Order: sequence, then structure tokens, then C-alpha cells
Amino acid sequence: MNSPRSSSRATLCAVLAVLLAGTGALYYGSSGFRAISTEGARRIAVVERPVPVPLARLAGADGHATLLADELARDGRIALVTFIYARCQSVCRVLGTELQQMQEQIQARGAAGKVRLVTISFDPRDDARALGQYGRMMKSDPGVWRLYGIPDAGERQALLDAFGVIVVPAPLGEFEHNAAFHLVDRSGRLVRILDYTEPDAALAAALARAAEGA
Repeated sequence: MNSPRSSSRATLCAVLAVLLAGTGALYYGSSGFRAISTEGARRIAVVERPVPVPLARLAGADGHATLLADELARDGRIALVTFIYARCQSVCRVLGTELQQMQEQIQARGAAGKVRLVTISFDPRDDARALGQYGRMMKSDPGVWRLYGIPDAGERQALLDAFGVIVVPAPLGEFEHNAAFHLVDRSGRLVRILDYTEPDAALAAALARAAEGA
């Protein structure tokens, strides 16, 4: 029969084991205690290990089709990539307004040759007509800001997964989704993710990245 002391020691060991396991999980899940959320840890991981953009065939608002990697590399600009759907009346509308203002800032700073905006719809219903209407509503200048859809469902999901964009269908044909500014370098790698509420920081980061290769 175990003594009370032996039982207490066994209980203490079990508690310590659980604490150590939990601490280890937290350490790895927070990139060494540097982030307090899974999303924060993912953003740190992207900075430390940039993510190559996967294969994705884009369909532009102008009807032009191209590979995303080719589109991002074709003129050597740094890209700020965002994801929306044209029917969205909440976060996408806010993001669109921020992008409109960022476009104005890029033009005012004479930085259109260094930084560009790329917006991709994850809604398969967003054809060239829908994207064109959205672009006109937001007064997008194709020289700075282009909009695309991805017709292939598998390629679309692979891109969303690579960028960490979560899309969940909602009632009435809408979607619940997260939003951010995704900084992609000249070689087509996702190198940083910034909150959609921080457009100034996102643009500053893009301009700084562009200056590195100037």
C-alpha cells in the first residue's frame, strides 16, 4: 500500500509533467513565447521563413489571364496583396477604402514604379464584370492597383492556405473571413503580414523593401 508521502509525490510529478507539456506546446505555438496567438506566431514564421507563392492562374478584371508568379515578377515591384469578395459590405469595404487611400499615397509619392497593389477575390462568382465594377467603385488605377479572380478551386484554396486566409461560407451568399496586407517580394515570396487596420505601416514596409533593392 502506498504511503501518503508517495501518493503526494506521484501527484506532484503528474502535475509537473502536465505543466511541462503545456509549456512546451505554448513555446512552439508562440514561436518561443514571442507571440501570444497562433496568428502572431504565423506572422513571425513568415518573416523568418518566407513562403513561396503557389501556382495560381489569375483572371483579371480586364479579362487578361496570367500566372500569379509571373504577374508579381513581371515588372519588379513589391506587391501588397489583399483578399476580398466583391459583394462584401463589411471588412472588404473598409479594406477597399484603405487601398484607395494607399493608391493615392503611392501616386503622390511617385512610388508607382516601386510598389503595387494586388487584390484577389476568393469568390468564384466574381468574374471580370464583377471585378470591373468593384474596381470602378474604388477608383482603382490599373497602373497601381489590379484586381483578379482565381477560376480554379484547387489553386484558389492552395493560395488562401499559403497566405493564411480563412474563408467560411455564411448565409445569403456571403463569407466570413480574415483580412490583412500581405507583403510579397520581387521573387514572389510572402515575407510579411500586417493587419488591415495598419495601412500606413503596410505601405511603409513595402517602400522599405523596395528601397533595399534600389
